[in-house]
Amino acid sequence: DSTQGWLVTDDGLQSSADNNPYVQATGGTITTCGNDKIHTFTAPGSFTVCAAANSAPNNVVSYIVVGGGGAGGLNIPNNTGMGGGGGAGGFIEDQSPVTPYTASPLDGGGPITVTATTYPITIGAGGAGILYPSNSDAPANSGSASTFSTISSAGGGGGGNIFTSSDHDSGANGGSGGGSSQVLDSSGTPSGGSGNTPPVSPPQGQPGGGSGPNNINGSGGGGGAGGAGANGVGPQPNGTGGAGGAGVASSITGSPVGYAGGGGGAGNATRGAANPVGGGGNGMSYSACGSAGTANTGGGGGGMTGPNPAYSSGSFSGGSGIVIIRYKYQ
Repeated sequence: DSTQGWLVTDDGLQSSADNNPYVQATGGTITTCGNDKIHTFTAPGSFTVCAAANSAPNNVVSYIVVGGGGAGGLNIPNNTGMGGGGGAGGFIEDQSPVTPYTASPLDGGGPITVTATTYPITIGAGGAGILYPSNSDAPANSGSASTFSTISSAGGGGGGNIFTSSDHDSGANGGSGGGSSQVLDSSGTPSGGSGNTPPVSPPQGQPGGGSGPNNINGSGGGGGAGGAGANGVGPQPNGTGGAGGAGVASSITGSPVGYAGGGGGAGNATRGAANPVGGGGNGMSYSACGSAGTANTGGGGGGMTGPNPAYSSGSFSGGSGIVIIRYKYQ
């Protein structure tokens, strides 16, 4: 009429429909669980969001980011020293409200809302084992950080080495701290490395275990995301390496998987065991070999003892990290 022109109530065009309620993305190995897609990165790559969701809550993704584990420490050449267990890589998780699953106790790393862009993914390498014999009294090699968007999980600290009879190395700091070496004299009491370095909340990891003085104890276990590494105990000749700290389990992939467990410390009589959760390696004893951290768990490597010609090639490496992203797709 004279005051009201045409009023469009329905133009019937497909372009006007709300036809993109969910995130559309590529990258990594893609699986599904219920109404969610899961992108798993075990090597560096890119998470590319081709289209963001029209429904804002669906753009908030769940994730875990795990750094590479630290290597276990090495024994003094031709002596009976014991290296500390490697610390686990840092573990950070955040669960989106729209992707229900059983998260770890460390859920709460901070929400990430994705947009239509490419997110580079870095997967931290585990700390490389040190070749035997070592010519350095520095701690073993630490792991490297894993990253996604604004999240960076630190590599685990390397276990303490023994290079000379008066040496007693503390473990290195990291996502979780490396365990200390055994003490071969009475000049000090080394400690495990600090975890949650750099600090975040909830903490991405815990400290490594220590060792007592006067050649009485085994070496310390590496820290894990869910618990500190245990101290080495004695007395000699029955020294026992400290157990690796517990990792944490998350069901972000659809079933519970453990990540970021510490490596066991070396002991002359009894090796420090890896915790059952988290992929850490066993420490070594005179009668049993140790093991490396499990790949793509961020587990720390076990500590090495000696002399044992059968196992004298070097210390045990940490496990590489992992990044997993989950979002609602239907």
